[in-house]
Amino acid sequence: MELKLIRVKKPDEVNFILGQSHFIKTVEDLHEALVTAVPGIKFGLAFCESSGKALVRWSGTDEGMIELAKKNALALGAGHTFFIFLAPGFFPINVLNTVKAVPEVCRIFCATANPVEIIVAETEQGRGILGVIDGVHTQGVEGEEDIVWRKEFLRKIGYKL
Repeated sequence: MELKLIRVKKPDEVNFILGQSHFIKTVEDLHEALVTAVPGIKFGLAFCESSGKALVRWSGTDEGMIELAKKNALALGAGHTFFIFLAPGFFPINVLNTVKAVPEVCRIFCATANPVEIIVAETEQGRGILGVIDGVHTQGVEGEEDIVWRKEFLRKIGYKL
């Protein structure tokens, strides 16, 4: 067994969801779930098939996000994993529960715009995700000034009243 570190390659402002599922129909079911949850959503979706032709299966509504999803899925190459890349202005918080509710979705590894490294184990059979490194090392504990900033920020962007 060999451990590998796969970096997700994307623009800073782009959010994505990395998950694992169990069936080829994941591509169509996730597509339908996303467009139903947020009409007009712009995204790219790619799924690493783990049997048969073992292809990266894909779908989406935005060519740029589709290309990001396909390239990252091919680089990862871990069976039954999927990427959903959301175009700028679309966020995981608006679709995450919908994605998790798709019957064949087994788990979500992360949903973020942060830099991400995926820790992968590779054997003769294939690859599997051991975990993810989402963002940077924690720098300390927030103080009173940081609390004020957090609360103002959440209200400024409309997530709290």
